[in-house]
Amino acid sequence: MKVAVLFSGGKDSTMAVYNALESGHDVEYLLAMKSANDESYMFHVPNIHLTDLLAEAMDIHIISVETDGIKEEELKDLKGGFEKLKDLGIEAIYTGALYSNYQKSRIEKLADEVGLKALSPYWHVDELEYMNLIISLGFEVIISGVSAYGLDEKWLGRKIDEKCIDDLIRLNEKVGINLAFEGGEAETLVLDGPIFKKRVKILKDKKQWHIDSGLYIIEDAILEEK
Repeated sequence: MKVAVLFSGGKDSTMAVYNALESGHDVEYLLAMKSANDESYMFHVPNIHLTDLLAEAMDIHIISVETDGIKEEELKDLKGGFEKLKDLGIEAIYTGALYSNYQKSRIEKLADEVGLKALSPYWHVDELEYMNLIISLGFEVIISGVSAYGLDEKWLGRKIDEKCIDDLIRLNEKVGINLAFEGGEAETLVLDGPIFKKRVKILKDKKQWHIDSGLYIIEDAILEEK
C-alpha cells in the first residue's frame, strides 16, 4: 500500500514512519504542516523547519503545507494536503496520535472525506513501554520544548535515554506527568534512528525560557554520514 505520514520531526510521527515501513508499506511522502501559530491546537511547532532535513535523512519525499494555525481553520489546510496526497496515488495517511481524541478524530474525518485511510498504530499504547521501545530501537530523541511543572530549563535539549525515563517516572509519581508527553508536557525532535540513512548534527542552537516553559531551538544543522 502506498502511504504518507503526517510528520513533525518529533518522536511520535517518526515512530509512525517506522511502523509503516515495518508493516511493509511504501512510504512515499511525509506531510509537514508548518504553522505560523505557536499555539496551534493541531500541529507540532518547535523546529518544524527541520522536517525537510529529516526527510532527506530518511530519503523520503516531503510535502510542506503552510497554515496560519487558526483553530479549526487550520483543518482546511490539512485537507488540502490530504487532497494533494490522494491525487499522487496515496492510499493511507499514518499519524503518531497516542491519546489526543481532538487530533485523531479530525484527522480521520478529513481523511475519510478525501478518500484516504487514517492509521494511528500507537493509539493508546502503554506510555512506559512505548518510551522504552523508542530507546531500544536506537532512536536518538531530544526534548525540544517543555511546558509542565517539574520540567525546567535543564530539560531542554536533553536526550531521552534510560536515565531520562527514570527521572520521568519519578515526576509521574510526584506530579502525574504523562511519560510520553501526551498531556502537552513536552515536545521532541528525532536526530537519528534505524530508518535514517544519515543523522542530524546540530551546529547552532539556543534556549528560550519564559517563566515556566521553554523551547530548544535549532538554528543550524547538517546531515552527516553514519
